[in-house]
Amino acid sequence: MARYLDPPKPKEPIAAEKVDKEYKSMRLKVFLGAFLGYAAYYLVRKNLSLAAPDMIKDGILDAGKVGLAMSAVSIAYAFSKFVMGSVSDRSDARKFLCVGLVLSALVMMAVGIIPFGTNTALNTAVIFILMLVVGWLSGFGWPPCGRIMAHWFSQNERSFKMSIWNVSHTIGSFSLGFLAIAGVALAADLGVAQTWKGNFVFPSLIAMVIALFCWWAIRDTPESCGLPAVGDWRNDHSGVKSKGAAGEKLPFKTLFVDYVLKNKLLWVVAISNVAVYMVRYGIGDWAPTYLQTKGIMTAAESKIAFSVHNIVGAVGTIACGWATSKIFKGRCAPMNVICMLLCAVGVLLYWMVGSGMIEASPAVQKVLIYVALCMIGFFIYGPVALTGVQALNLVPKNAAGTAAGFVGLFGYLVGDAVCSKIVVGGIANGASWDAAMLSVAIGSLIGVGLCAVLIPSEKKLAA
Repeated sequence: MARYLDPPKPKEPIAAEKVDKEYKSMRLKVFLGAFLGYAAYYLVRKNLSLAAPDMIKDGILDAGKVGLAMSAVSIAYAFSKFVMGSVSDRSDARKFLCVGLVLSALVMMAVGIIPFGTNTALNTAVIFILMLVVGWLSGFGWPPCGRIMAHWFSQNERSFKMSIWNVSHTIGSFSLGFLAIAGVALAADLGVAQTWKGNFVFPSLIAMVIALFCWWAIRDTPESCGLPAVGDWRNDHSGVKSKGAAGEKLPFKTLFVDYVLKNKLLWVVAISNVAVYMVRYGIGDWAPTYLQTKGIMTAAESKIAFSVHNIVGAVGTIACGWATSKIFKGRCAPMNVICMLLCAVGVLLYWMVGSGMIEASPAVQKVLIYVALCMIGFFIYGPVALTGVQALNLVPKNAAGTAAGFVGLFGYLVGDAVCSKIVVGGIANGASWDAAMLSVAIGSLIGVGLCAVLIPSEKKLAA
């Protein structure tokens, strides 16, 4: 399969007078392809979170088994993002992203087609396996996008451009909530008994349509289009230099050992990413189940809250990227500390309202929950984006996917799969939802300290 994903060979250079116009046109197309393509991956990743309350109600799964099944996506994605990161550094970003997206959509659609009974153990096993496959295929998303951003955008513009691109996953999650509602309504109109299946089928169909657009829009590198390297075009040769040529396929040992394992700062970024992802998914993935279990919102209301939480995150991502670029001159750590601190305030408010520590009428409860979710969404997605920028900034661009995969391995495996899924779901099932949300609040406070560790190192690098 690897040879079919090989990057295209460089084309003959186009005429010098056409370079500027062609570069601007191609950068816009490639950016839109990467943006919508990665957004589409989120249409076929978090569907189980939205279907979970109805699946629990129908006796398909229980809360503990839902957490286990959801963890499968994160576990597989963590390893896939890491492994596929090094593969994508040696592959065509266009083929890589589109193939993974179509296959992800087909597998997620299968969850909505397979008939499930009331044997929760069997159901869990089947769904767990399917979620493992989806998680692995999801690893085809970020690495080629990281490759695209590294090759089409130079170092001194990358933090802001990547912050805008990083909005893609919040747009995808935001859209998923409404597509899931539409899917359930269509299933009901079609007379499907288990209407929750619409959460899986309809978003998957939309994802496959987007894959067609991505195939049209994305190109691997400027050189594959007959254009000069972006550093030459923008006269920006900053950043970590590679041991080989900018577009050269480096051996795995060089990518992994020299640029990752021996990179102490990259290890710090990876560990701080654990806390970031625990909060991101400990709140987002459990919101529909938590809010419905607590009787704070209905199924439709909780899905809308899920979507609002994510769309506010899009605004926060751009704002944090702008502040990082303009105020902190590209240093990500100070902004991460500010964001994680304010995010912790939102998580504590979310926990206090749900636990009844703040007594209020049902209407006021909903307002406070929205305030908390908006705060969390606005401030958590800045660090999500900026840890990715930190990873890319610490390696040469032909090792971008490997570095991103390594940082993602910690975030998704430890922060998401272990902490936000297995730990939070286990606490909710074994103790209470109040205790589960308190554990996320504690994780957000730990995140403040972890992100602060990188401030001195960034100051030295910027000096």
